[in-house]
Amino acid sequence: MSSEPVVHVVDDDLAVRQSLAFLLASDGLPVRLHESAIAYLGSVTDGVGCVVTDVRMPGLDGIAFMRRLRERGGAPPVIVMTGHADVPLAVEAMKEGAVDFIEKPFDDEIFLAAVRSAITRGGHRAEKDGQAAAAKARLATLTEREHQVLEGLVAGKSNKVIGLDLALSPRTVEIYRANVMAKMQAGSLSALVRMAVTAGS
Repeated sequence: MSSEPVVHVVDDDLAVRQSLAFLLASDGLPVRLHESAIAYLGSVTDGVGCVVTDVRMPGLDGIAFMRRLRERGGAPPVIVMTGHADVPLAVEAMKEGAVDFIEKPFDDEIFLAAVRSAITRGGHRAEKDGQAAAAKARLATLTEREHQVLEGLVAGKSNKVIGLDLALSPRTVEIYRANVMAKMQAGSLSALVRMAVTAGS
């Protein structure tokens, strides 16, 4: 079997599979499509490349899929695709070992950058350890209130709900959120959640 990295797209939606196949192929990335997690597990035995999977699928969902990958060993890096309301599921996926999550609908370039990054750094343990240390150092700079806002964001709560929980106006929550993003050096919600999970927050 070739050792060339392959991007495995696992999604029960045929249109999504075809769209991502076209996008990845246009960027010169070899791609294989799988209509379910079971189909992937039955046909792929190596961990070369990366997996892009939907978090919500019939049968074996994205979370259970990742657990199965980990159980059999040599798991490739996994990127999870989620809807906006699925941030808590994305957090759970990252705790199971996902390297990133992307919210639908996503920008093509952001998606391709995430895939390239997953292929490049998937097996680099030292780099992962360094990222965890950096994330922990940034977390230590947050105030108690900023930590509370971060916990709300990681739980998938909106600014309004976080405000209700903390007796703050949505506008004040926005200011705290901006401060958290700046201190954590996160360019997006997914990057922020990834750092929080990496640091064990």
